[in-house]
Amino acid sequence: MPYPIPTNVAAVDLGSNSFHMIICSLKDGKLQTIDRLKEMVRLAAGMDESKMLNQDIQEKALACLERFGQRISNFPPNSVRIVGTNTLRQAVNAGQFIKKAEQALGHPIHIVSGIEEARLIYQGVAHSLASNANERFVMDIGGSSTEYIIGKQDSPHTKESLNMGCVTVSQNFFKNGALSKKAFRKACLFVEQQLEPFQDTFNSRRFDEAIGASGSLKAVSNVLQSAGFSNNGITLDGLELLVTHLLGLEHVDQINFPPLSVERRPVFIGAVAIVYASFKTLNIQQMTVSDGALREGLIYDLLGRIYDHDIRSQTSRTTAERYHADLRHADQLKDTIRYMAAQLERHPCFDDNPASLQFLEWTADLHEIGFEIAHSQYHKHSAYIIENADLAGFSKQDQLIISRLVRSHRKKLSQSRFDDLPAPWPRHAPILTIIFRLAALLHRNRHTQRPDFQIDIEANDIKLNFPGQWLEQAPLTQADLKQEAQYLKEARFNLSF
Repeated sequence: MPYPIPTNVAAVDLGSNSFHMIICSLKDGKLQTIDRLKEMVRLAAGMDESKMLNQDIQEKALACLERFGQRISNFPPNSVRIVGTNTLRQAVNAGQFIKKAEQALGHPIHIVSGIEEARLIYQGVAHSLASNANERFVMDIGGSSTEYIIGKQDSPHTKESLNMGCVTVSQNFFKNGALSKKAFRKACLFVEQQLEPFQDTFNSRRFDEAIGASGSLKAVSNVLQSAGFSNNGITLDGLELLVTHLLGLEHVDQINFPPLSVERRPVFIGAVAIVYASFKTLNIQQMTVSDGALREGLIYDLLGRIYDHDIRSQTSRTTAERYHADLRHADQLKDTIRYMAAQLERHPCFDDNPASLQFLEWTADLHEIGFEIAHSQYHKHSAYIIENADLAGFSKQDQLIISRLVRSHRKKLSQSRFDDLPAPWPRHAPILTIIFRLAALLHRNRHTQRPDFQIDIEANDIKLNFPGQWLEQAPLTQADLKQEAQYLKEARFNLSF
């Protein structure tokens, strides 16, 4: 059963520099911000060269999340979205940390790709800033990644996420906080090298307005204004004056501007290097700063899911079209899957997990996209694309779940394939896979009309009951069901029909 529309919604952004939470009331589809929480955890600083998050940073992060968790522990599951970004994408031990973090927050954490992060940032900016610009450029400096996006109105069309952020650039080029012209030149050269392949893509001639998002760009803008270096957001002229001032200092502790907090001081120089090199490389002269960022984008994305405008459904369909999948066949499968789901609505797969039907429908859209690579073993190609593609709206965990359903929808069924999925999927995914396998089997010739059959699943027993003489008149389907019963028996399921 779908969840009721919540009265409050929340989004949490587990960034590489700061953790942010925003809470909004929701009434008649309209949002009002009622609380914001932010703590500078600096997660990226706690990741060593072997990509392991150290114990100290994990404890600091978990203490913060326990405080956040107190505010949202009673929120229903469909009212909270929590995402992890670049450091949690990279950390080898991210999985162990995420389990503890989910306990602290009381809600699941989803890791998003850099491209999905860029899309969400753009959404946050688009909904927070009135603008008449035709083409907008948005830049967001995080702790260990920087996103560059160009879009029109509320739709981003060009997105990139680069592995450089205010924490990592500050750490790597300004050791122990020491400032020097040589170090700054090296930091800028590093940024320019990262941007070089995209220098033309994001050049200022391709957009009408530049907008900055995130705490780092706000801090740069506030410092420029307070020092009198700029009176119009961030300007290249203002940045030149700021860089000259900073390079007259010897240590980050000497950076002293009224709007700059003590905790941001150590990573401010890294942010300045990124924005300065970006302005020079992309020929940007001026940038305004938006209040909206990733967490606001998450809230608006969540709103779409609540009101049945889930971008993931649009993405699954457009991806299927791009790979020339048979959409008529996908719709046949969806119809039969819904028919079975209605009969199984009290089964824990659907009763405890309202998202199950959506995941099966996305699987129907995407299961044959691998045909575009090769017909042999197409399900493996489909699964690989789904797991590794940039799919708007989907988290890495979402893609992994669909990938495993697709990978398992034909031939042998291995239950161990689902063991590493996030809860509750290891329990539910095998049953959902069987439902999808049966739908695919019943429509194998792509013309058969669905019979009015009954399905019942209890523990590992699956029972199908077909009307009258239907099976006798469908000998190929009967043979396929016998083969399927054998595959399921090897996976410790009993199929009777």
